[in-house]
Amino acid sequence: MPKQCFGKSHVPLSPAVRAGDFVYVSGQVPVGSDGLVVKGGIADQAEQVLQNVKAALALAGCTMDDVVKTTVWLEDARDFGAFNTVYARHFPSDPPARTTVESRLMIDIKIEIEAVAYRPA
Repeated sequence: MPKQCFGKSHVPLSPAVRAGDFVYVSGQVPVGSDGLVVKGGIADQAEQVLQNVKAALALAGCTMDDVVKTTVWLEDARDFGAFNTVYARHFPSDPPARTTVESRLMIDIKIEIEAVAYRPA
């Protein structure tokens, strides 16, 4: 089965790509519908990122319940606890596997998240 790309971006990537029964969501950042980085701390930015993940998944016909793995980059490891509080609200039961690392990010943001979902085509 060939890959299927969903959505558009101002940089050379697809927000979501289906390959067989898996959907890969590109790293989402805390940018609102106005194209601007959300102001505020880690909680505000994490909420926006997870809403962006949800929207990218929807492009491919998936929901947060279909997510099997996430990778999270935090700009500051001290934000881990506050981030977990927001993350837990989006995955209240049977959360996906996850890797979280501290990393310098490409733009002045506090968090980026990518996701892999499984939903039979």
